[in-house]
Amino acid sequence: MESYDDQQLKDLLKSPATQRKGFEAMVRQYSEQLYWQVRRIVLVHEDADDVLQNALLKAWSSLSTFKGDSKLITWLTRIAINEALDFTRRQKKRQTLSADDTTLGLANKLMADKYFDGDETEAQLQEAIASLPEVQRTVFQMRYYDEMKYSDISEVLGTSEGGLKASYHIAVKKITEFFHRHD
Repeated sequence: MESYDDQQLKDLLKSPATQRKGFEAMVRQYSEQLYWQVRRIVLVHEDADDVLQNALLKAWSSLSTFKGDSKLITWLTRIAINEALDFTRRQKKRQTLSADDTTLGLANKLMADKYFDGDETEAQLQEAIASLPEVQRTVFQMRYYDEMKYSDISEVLGTSEGGLKASYHIAVKKITEFFHRHD
């Protein structure tokens, strides 16, 4: 399978004659990475698949507006994360349970998910992460799981690096406190 660098993909995407080939190559190269970024936000495999498909459809329909100033993965990540956050907001609106009831059942829900391959500690970590406010949760996941630099997170989320660092450290503190309360 042929692999392309960022500029080669951008060049393929610019030309109507090679746009489809470029998009297919881009999807092959970045889908797995995007899937895991989405999955950490929405948690359930089937939901992550749906959100990723929606994000890729949005990327396809937005190709004409992509200026090429950022890396393709940064642009795609921004689309995927926004789709995942929109999905979680819609889910929260639909749920009639309180946030506490929803969070309490998260570990059990994850342990029952046939695609979840973590242990109980991982399920508790996901529960702790889910209890964070949206921005802190997203920053923590991008930094902790994806090991993204603050400058890249800043570009994806459109916020300052200083604010991101503060959000990350507050998230770490809250997660630590969560584990101390649940010992």
